Amino acid sequence: MVGNDHARTAVAGDTLDGVRPRFVATPGSVGEVSELLRLAGSSRWSVAPAGSGTKRGWGNPPTSLDLVLNTRRLDRMIEHSEGDLVVSAEAGMTLDSLQTHLEGAGQMLALDPEDTDSTLGGLIAANASGPRRFRYGTVRDLLIGITIVLADGTVAKSGGKVVKNVAGYDLGKLFTGSLGTLGVIVGATFRLHPRPATSRLVKTDVGDAEAVGAALRRILRSSLVPSAINLLADKDTIGQIGILFEGIEPGAEAQAKTAAGLLQGDRDPSVFRGEAAMERWRDLAESSPEDAPVTLKVTCLPAELPDVLKRVNEAAKRCRMTTRVRGQIGNGVLLVGLSVDETSQVVEMVTDLRNFAHEGSVVVLEAPVEVKRRIDTWGSVGDALPLMRKVKEQFDPAGVLNPGRFVGRI
Repeated sequence: MVGNDHARTAVAGDTLDGVRPRFVATPGSVGEVSELLRLAGSSRWSVAPAGSGTKRGWGNPPTSLDLVLNTRRLDRMIEHSEGDLVVSAEAGMTLDSLQTHLEGAGQMLALDPEDTDSTLGGLIAANASGPRRFRYGTVRDLLIGITIVLADGTVAKSGGKVVKNVAGYDLGKLFTGSLGTLGVIVGATFRLHPRPATSRLVKTDVGDAEAVGAALRRILRSSLVPSAINLLADKDTIGQIGILFEGIEPGAEAQAKTAAGLLQGDRDPSVFRGEAAMERWRDLAESSPEDAPVTLKVTCLPAELPDVLKRVNEAAKRCRMTTRVRGQIGNGVLLVGLSVDETSQVVEMVTDLRNFAHEGSVVVLEAPVEVKRRIDTWGSVGDALPLMRKVKEQFDPAGVLNPGRFVGRI
């Protein structure tokens, strides 16, 4: 079906949260993906779609796993309409490869997740956008067409040049963030943006959570248009805020100077230009929680950030651990790295934050399997869960795709 070179028996390294699959297959065409899913359905196999593996630790442990279906060979460019600022590519192409192709046309896909070797399909399935979502929007906003293969092998398309649609559903929005539980993403069409001519970074130190809130309010209440606003903090201290501006030279410079003026205080901000700005921005935006066996994603309204930061520090002290926080604070998103992986401490920390984050959410992105068996990594979605179960039943009635890994262990 896919050839002996592209199918094998699974090995220990293929184990996902303690569950070892039987087989791994890497199809090279949409037709082969369809055939594999038909085979899985007739054989009653459970299937985990995969790409580069950058998000393989996300989600609950699978309830069963027979076949890992890897899309990396689906890596072809389909069409790039420069004049329309639109690109179509297969889902196994990496973001790095796509950006390299677009660079020659002075264009970009305005997604900047930390793992730029992620596949396009993986970015969609995980809804992984990055800090620039503050200006350009999320994956869901930039995705204008999608091709998927359903659990029964049916190929469906939505948006762009529609061949077969699924009545009543916007497949792009539905599949974004679905973690491979509804179908296998095999192609995507995105809206592009011109590549900025230059950049400026305004960077300032902040002493505590209240200072973070005050700085953020000044920027958000101004007429400035940053591309992103990030925070990097260690342990119980608040560290640095970086505000990225992009565009033409005069505009970026003017905005940076205005932002620096707004942030003047006990700690004078610094302004970095051009490549120096991007180097320091990467230090802020791509600095993962080091030596953190557990990573939480905490979301809230930007206005609630000071209280959430305080709660994170208080809960960490109570649970006898240290934290490293990196956040897209303009979007109300914090990534919290925890220094310990002792199950009871992590469960206590997560439970405390979930009880506090009334209008937000606390998702466990990375954690040992023992933690995942004690708590749902996604948290509660309230009244939305019955609807999500109905959607799952309609798209995958036999429960073939990633069983148990999504919200409510769907």
